[in-house]
Amino acid sequence: MSKPLQIGITGGIGSGKSLVCKIFNALGVPTYDADSRAKMVMTTDGILVEAIKKEFGILSYDAKGTLNRQYLASTVFNQPEKLKRLNELVHPRVALDYEQWVHTQADVKYVLKEAALLFESGSYQALHKVIVVTAPETLRIQRVLQRDPHRGAEQTREIIRNQMAEDEKIRRADYVITNDETTLLIPQVLNLHKQFIV
Repeated sequence: MSKPLQIGITGGIGSGKSLVCKIFNALGVPTYDADSRAKMVMTTDGILVEAIKKEFGILSYDAKGTLNRQYLASTVFNQPEKLKRLNELVHPRVALDYEQWVHTQADVKYVLKEAALLFESGSYQALHKVIVVTAPETLRIQRVLQRDPHRGAEQTREIIRNQMAEDEKIRRADYVITNDETTLLIPQVLNLHKQFIV
């Protein structure tokens, strides 16, 4: 059984990854959203649930078995070692979930894996190519503030500072999509789509 071409898609917060993925989806391209799948895996994968409880305490989940995001976020917030440990537990289980998902997509030319931390987590190494979506920082902050009213400009800048630098992402990319609201998005996506379906 042949596996499809696996293309990663990443970009900093507010760069417009999800919007670009929606355009690919409209072309019939299956997309694995690593961030939302991670949230699902953290409540449905028994091995991971037990590991999180063991590492961060039983308060990590409520009585119904729902992940206590607030508790977990406050536990790892500003604690790089704890955050690193959480990622070490979550990423391998998400990688396994992704592998299983790819096996269900054998009849397509290519699939997309959307992940904010594609380079940071090392998961890009299992993919064939990587697209980086890029936008100017001021525009990214503006988008985040419109999308997430609970975040302030300083908090958004802090998130940007904690993510891999934009120029480093671009340096590692196989393809770059510019989402600066002056360069048209759809032609950029169509151009890549044509290359991937050959």
